[in-house]
Amino acid sequence: MKKLMTLLVLVLVTVVFVSSCGDDKASAKTTTTTTTTTKAEEPKKEAAPTTTAGDPAKGKELFAGKTCSSCHAPDKKVVGPSIQDIAKKYASAGDMVKFLEGKADAIVDTDPGQVAVMKGNIDGILKDVTAAEKADIAAYMMSLK
Repeated sequence: MKKLMTLLVLVLVTVVFVSSCGDDKASAKTTTTTTTTTKAEEPKKEAAPTTTAGDPAKGKELFAGKTCSSCHAPDKKVVGPSIQDIAKKYASAGDMVKFLEGKADAIVDTDPGQVAVMKGNIDGILKDVTAAEKADIAAYMMSLK
């Protein structure tokens, strides 16, 4: 029961966060995200590490501008894991850009509640971010490992 309540609270926080955060263009739009999680799936292991051809300086600006820093700090867990922890994990396995595109499973924090929050953010905040900008964000994050 406690896990169910925690999951419900996280989903509610995600909906509020997605509807209230983002850049000026996104704030003019209304976004509603509904996430249903029935059971946790085992993360899929990717064979090759992330190779990021993005621009870390642009990625740093996007990371802040898209409010990613509200949940992720460089060296400590806030709501989500630290950027350093994420970068270390993706340096050895996974494709961060695919994850940011919503095309790969979470490999850092696989708790169903955390996955639901991040999925809501990817579907909401990052939906209008181009593939090149996602590569820039990944390059910035990988630069902090």
